[in-house]
Amino acid sequence: MSSSPATPSAQILVVDDEPDLRTLYEMTLLREGYQVEAASSVAEAWQHLQSRRFDAVITDMRLPDGLGLELLQRIAQQQRSERCVVMTAYGSAENAVEALKAGAFDYLTKPVDLKQFRSVVASAVQERAGTAGNRPPSAPAPAPAPAVTPPSAPPAVGVAMPADTPDAARAALARLVGESDAMRAVKARIVRVARGMAPVLVHGESGTGKELVARALHACSQRAGGPFVAVNCGAIPETLLEAEFFGARKGSYTGALQDREGYFQAAQGGTLFLDEIGDLPLTMQSKLLRAIQERRVRPLGTAQEEVVDVRIVSATHKDLQAEVQAGRFRQDLFYRLNVIEIRLPALRDRREDLSALCEALLARIAEDSGQPVPAMSMQVLLKLESHPLRGNVRELENLLHRAVALSEGDVLQLDMDGSAGDGRSHELPLPLFAAADAAPGQAPLPGPPAFPPHMPGVGEPPVPADLQRYLDDQERAIVERALHEAGFNRTAAAARLGLSLRQIRYRIARLGIAVPHGDDE
Repeated sequence: MSSSPATPSAQILVVDDEPDLRTLYEMTLLREGYQVEAASSVAEAWQHLQSRRFDAVITDMRLPDGLGLELLQRIAQQQRSERCVVMTAYGSAENAVEALKAGAFDYLTKPVDLKQFRSVVASAVQERAGTAGNRPPSAPAPAPAPAVTPPSAPPAVGVAMPADTPDAARAALARLVGESDAMRAVKARIVRVARGMAPVLVHGESGTGKELVARALHACSQRAGGPFVAVNCGAIPETLLEAEFFGARKGSYTGALQDREGYFQAAQGGTLFLDEIGDLPLTMQSKLLRAIQERRVRPLGTAQEEVVDVRIVSATHKDLQAEVQAGRFRQDLFYRLNVIEIRLPALRDRREDLSALCEALLARIAEDSGQPVPAMSMQVLLKLESHPLRGNVRELENLLHRAVALSEGDVLQLDMDGSAGDGRSHELPLPLFAAADAAPGQAPLPGPPAFPPHMPGVGEPPVPADLQRYLDDQERAIVERALHEAGFNRTAAAARLGLSLRQIRYRIARLGIAVPHGDDE
């Protein structure tokens, strides 16, 4: 006995030019409690769409008068809310990828498995109901109501989100710390693409937070209630890959003492995150491709296939296109995984987020260790700004972990090279006033004035009584001169100093520099 859908009155439009198949789809959906209309061509389908609203449109890819993609494009152009599911012929992976890129919620491969058909339609209807507020599908879309701030404000994420977004989704996005333009773009893209089923490829250097992006995609999707299964593809022995991914029956290999499910089965109804997908051997790549395309897996030791319902999110630090050219990665798998790409910036490309990252990481480290959050001086922040941080956020977190462990008192002492056995922190040179910061063709800004060499026999400058005040005075003088020479154009002054606009605004506020209003650009 079939289960009734989450939205019993949901209205579905089925578009297929084969009468027998169209009738089969209609009967299947009617038994599920949906209201169903049918069409055999693009023109007929569009007539239905012009006369009323639907919750979902199920369309064949190839129709007598055009492609099902035309319906997707028209629906998108008119900003309609119908979720579209495209049916493609067996083996036509390119069509499925093209449909997902065009905005399809999901796709089905012919011959369609009716159990999978019902599951995909139910997901599309539930997702549409969630975003449309469960309004009657035949009614015109009302104007959006003004957002009301709830009594307890959810975590700030820095991007526009619907007012009814779950707190778990906001919290997942808030873990992607940073308000730089690059991070705002990443978070906005997550919110935009999380709703569908299209595979997502997250690209970024090691330590940039690729798994956090995958978890945010899951939390913002209609699959958030399902499992999130993370797999490190490079950490599994090649001989165990198939059993780990697809499961195994008792006795299927030496040591298989009982039936076990694979990652695909464990992620049923949720998200499967394939980290470092570029490390997967070629022999396993072909099997993974088939599982993704057919949405079926065959556990080791059995001839019976199992239908799986997972969304694939993968990640890599490698250039997969170069890997394809070198013959180390299958081109068809690359196109299947890379339907939507999210690129994470390296930490060196978003230095303006460093302060917020340190604050968030220190709070988490202190909470985990049961210690008070240590105070971080501007001197420590400047040290970090001058450090390459090639390991990105992971390296920053390790540095702060060590600093919290080795610091005495409430003030953070930073050990940049790890050799703090003598209890002293080791400083790196601060290229704050380096001539290299000057733009080509411009005279370099002057460095801080040298200390009078009145230490006999040593030639070293005296240590200032208040280092922080001394550093602030020098930085203030440099920033003021850059602003004055740029006519108080902050963008030009920032470029002269090798800073972003956000960074120079931060320094102006911190140092108390008076700047005429209206000269940001």
